[in-house]
Amino acid sequence: MKHLSITILLGCILAMSTAYAQKIGYVSTDAIRANYESNKQAEERLNALVEEWKTELAQRQRDIDELELEIRKNRLIWSDQERQTKEKEIEEKRRERDQFARMKFEPGGDHDQQAEKLFAAIWNKIYASIQKVAAVDGYDIVWDKSVQPLVYVNAKYDITVKVMKELGIDADDLERKQKDVVDSDPRNKRAEEPRRRRSRTKSSDSTGARPMTVDTTDSKSPVVLPSGLMPNGLPPSGEMPGGGPARSMPTNPVPPPPDSTRKDEVPR
Repeated sequence: MKHLSITILLGCILAMSTAYAQKIGYVSTDAIRANYESNKQAEERLNALVEEWKTELAQRQRDIDELELEIRKNRLIWSDQERQTKEKEIEEKRRERDQFARMKFEPGGDHDQQAEKLFAAIWNKIYASIQKVAAVDGYDIVWDKSVQPLVYVNAKYDITVKVMKELGIDADDLERKQKDVVDSDPRNKRAEEPRRRRSRTKSSDSTGARPMTVDTTDSKSPVVLPSGLMPNGLPPSGEMPGGGPARSMPTNPVPPPPDSTRKDEVPR
């Protein structure tokens, strides 16, 4: 039921993010804790306590086993009173063993209390770093995939490495691996292509070149390009660039206008 509620909550968050164009990232607190030196030291301390408790439980169990063996050996020679006394003693030892185990390892017991005491400051630092990175990069929501696994996500929204660096954790190897995953994801390649096309279009439009306009209304006037030269590369005056007459100028005599008088008409 708990997992169903979390899944429904995730669906609602994703739906809201789509409707309002919110930026969602995700983080792996398990990966952060596994590489955080302070967290490693806290785990070592907690594991040492657990080993002490396990050693105590093992000793209590050995005492029970020895008493059971004694009862089996002497059940035929002991009186009823002696046998009942030993049976009560072994029952008491079993009860104490179970009580000790519950006190140390049941939910809310010494193990959980010590873990909360050792890891509280570490969790506060991790969450503070997550909030700082999310604020700088403009994320509206950050999901912890260590609490609720994400079925399908794009690695470019993973801020785990950034949080590690904020905590002073060496994450260069993880950063290179993440970059390889992001670059090899076809979704990111498809998203990059339209941006490249837009960039090329904008670059071609910003060259400032003016289109050449040719006025053909008057065939007698020379055609002049925007640069001030004629199509043959010379100025309209026929002079070479730098002064002096041109060595040769092509002559294009203008033909006489056609005779508009019809031959079948007799002039008056």
